[in-house]
Amino acid sequence: MADSKIETIHQNIHQRQSIGQLIEPAPDTQQIEKAVQAALTAPDHHRLKPTRFVIVGTDQRAAFGEFLANALADLGETEPAHLERVKHHPFRAPMLVLALTTLQDHPKVPHFEQILSTGAAVQNFLLSLQAQGFATMWRSGAVVESNWLKQQLGLKEQDLISGIIYVGTAAKAIPPRAEIDSQAFVTLWQTP
Repeated sequence: MADSKIETIHQNIHQRQSIGQLIEPAPDTQQIEKAVQAALTAPDHHRLKPTRFVIVGTDQRAAFGEFLANALADLGETEPAHLERVKHHPFRAPMLVLALTTLQDHPKVPHFEQILSTGAAVQNFLLSLQAQGFATMWRSGAVVESNWLKQQLGLKEQDLISGIIYVGTAAKAIPPRAEIDSQAFVTLWQTP
């Protein structure tokens, strides 16, 4: 691979940040497809493909906000202000993408590997969208624990809503990420 391609890939990875203020435009169908294809190349032991994506488009955000409020109520929230506030969460971005993990019992692939596979898939998804000029914020929150919401999404109780990805265009320029000193995170293993 040419050095310039490698440098471009590394720049994209190093520049990835969660962006809270997202506006139109959102990716179109082809751009989302490209990101999903990138996601599905994530490491996946025995190719179980545990990751699923659910797209919530601009015109479905109000209805999805109602779903979030119902999910929060399912978890025991009764404060009207909190329930009302969560209804507006989908309007933080022009598009939302739910990342789901459908866990399978497999003798050689424990659940934690399937969860990690979804994490890797989401990272590929975020990087692909960023390379296409979009910005994202990966969130979770209490609602992802709601069994009611899982049922509405066709999931089993053991499955996971691994996050809600807010997708759009950054509302303003974001300063570059500060360089991280990797020495604090790496050690060289030596025989004891």
